[in-house]
Amino acid sequence: MKLLGIDIGGTKCGVTLADYTNEQIHFIDKTTFPTESYPTPDKAIEKLLSDINNLITKHNIAPKDIVAAGINCGGPLNAKAGIILCPPNLSGWVNIPVVQIFESALGIPCYLQNDANAGALAEHLFGAGRGVDHFIFLTHGTGMGAGLILNGQLYSGASDMAGEVGHLRLERFGPVGFGKAGSFEGFCSGGGIAKLAQMMALEKLQIGQAVGFCNGINDLPNITAKTVAEAAYDGDVLAREVFAVSGKYLGRALALLIDVLNPQRILLGSVYGHCKDLLYDTMVAEIEKEAISFSREACEIKACGLGDAINDYEAIAIALHMHIK
Repeated sequence: MKLLGIDIGGTKCGVTLADYTNEQIHFIDKTTFPTESYPTPDKAIEKLLSDINNLITKHNIAPKDIVAAGINCGGPLNAKAGIILCPPNLSGWVNIPVVQIFESALGIPCYLQNDANAGALAEHLFGAGRGVDHFIFLTHGTGMGAGLILNGQLYSGASDMAGEVGHLRLERFGPVGFGKAGSFEGFCSGGGIAKLAQMMALEKLQIGQAVGFCNGINDLPNITAKTVAEAAYDGDVLAREVFAVSGKYLGRALALLIDVLNPQRILLGSVYGHCKDLLYDTMVAEIEKEAISFSREACEIKACGLGDAINDYEAIAIALHMHIK
């Protein structure tokens, strides 16, 4: 059966066309475009619909042959109502009834989920969460959110806001993430690692010490998690310290999740996938210190199985999950 995936992100948007046969996904084609090139919801949606029509025409597929479409977008959103509420990285996308818009235009069932839930579904159907009844997927990318598979089912909570773990405060003070100083997102996301590195670099620069990944105070805004990781792998002491601190707080947050939800597995997204060696030791030490041993010993912590390809699967996984639900 043919499935359609629609990705709406702060950096890029795109459309994926896929075929699902014998429990296997075959990707037929996809398109992407920079979100900033279509800066309003109306323009971006118009572009997405144009790309969908072009793909259908290119591959000689009748619209009725597509059984469902999944829409993947950063939260907050209301999946049940099909409304994008106000994602911080999508300026102007406020109370957009995106499911209604696409269903009216395409004439097929459309389903909306946030990117963390989409990642959890993708891993559950095709990745390292396959056959696992209790696991947590953490985006661990630019931001930090969780998708929860509990008792083999996606858990979304009373108001569709379950899994917003990036908002957890781990310290009274610290890098700001998700609108809160010292939050899980502030210490551990890609954006948070950049802010943490800026803070730690500023301390060194103000007392006249050189910083390998920053040329001076005016260069602080140019620090990214990627540049710090590159410096760390090159042996830069401060860069490695940044990741050691982030790993400690990653472990502290994971210990909370382990104690509360008792998962079999925790799957971590792109930052962990690329920087496991820099985070692992302090993460594990904090988990061993903080988590209940019985729960800790039952939980395996891994990088997500789909790796960087997970973005190709997420919106398709939404469509498939909701169609077969």
